Amino acid sequence: MSNLPQRTHIYQNHHMDSTRWDYFEPRNNDIVIATSYKAGTTWTQAIVAHLLFPDGNFPAAPFEMSPWLDMRIFPLEVVLNKLKAQQHRRFIKTHLPLDGLAYNENIKYLYIARDARDVFMSLWNHYQGMKDEAFLLMNNLPGREGDELPPSPDDIHEFWQNWITRGSFAWESDGWPYWSHLSNVQSWWNFHHLPNIELFHYSDMLADTEGEIRRMAKFLEIAVPDNAWEGIVKAVSFAEMKQQGELYAPGGGQLWKGGANTFLHKGTNERWRDVLSDDELAQYDAACDRALTGECRQWLEHGGRI
Repeated sequence: MSNLPQRTHIYQNHHMDSTRWDYFEPRNNDIVIATSYKAGTTWTQAIVAHLLFPDGNFPAAPFEMSPWLDMRIFPLEVVLNKLKAQQHRRFIKTHLPLDGLAYNENIKYLYIARDARDVFMSLWNHYQGMKDEAFLLMNNLPGREGDELPPSPDDIHEFWQNWITRGSFAWESDGWPYWSHLSNVQSWWNFHHLPNIELFHYSDMLADTEGEIRRMAKFLEIAVPDNAWEGIVKAVSFAEMKQQGELYAPGGGQLWKGGANTFLHKGTNERWRDVLSDDELAQYDAACDRALTGECRQWLEHGGRI
């Protein structure tokens, strides 16, 4: 393994195109917020927005300030021009594994992970809640590589069967019809020792929100006034964010039935315990054995600062 991350794969499908990063001009204080999906991306974007603007006086909605660069439905030129025009410290969202990004030693990377079973439950709600327009947009936009994103099945167990046993890319073995959550986490875990990559766990963020936000601020070298902390922690609570969902959900939640209220669903863990059977959990074990090292799996399931 190289001492530094190397880009070894190109990720292109109905949602994403990793080559869009080839046109990005980084600045030395840029922040990249990375997750596979449904692991706290929007939450972390809100946290960073409030750390940078502790009075809550944002120049734009956080989802606009922090674009998902690899998402192909947004015109690349528009996204890049908006980023170029930003005068504040920039924070960009990605759902790419680290092996799909051109690593930059001058960028700070925040990676947030979540137990795969919790991710699955959140993704099920996300997938079921998508409007027909979202499918039309992703599937019919010129340049799509690979298969269309099919409609969500009606049965959660059918979705599980595909998601946990089938890959969307030749080098992945789970995640269909999206991409592998497990391989994504492992790609970042492999380099968590690097000083500009910091891993956070969704469960830790739930259990000690202020402590983890303070850790983010320290890692990002953002000085926050002491009197601002209480307001920041309140502002990024699930209840507050759900109340102002249009400010945080991608596109204001327009691509989901029920809008931002559907996108920001429950924010809770362990709902899978009442859903997945023993046989399905055995499939999960097999998927973890294929994609994760033992240490990475332990952390992914239990969290803890590393």
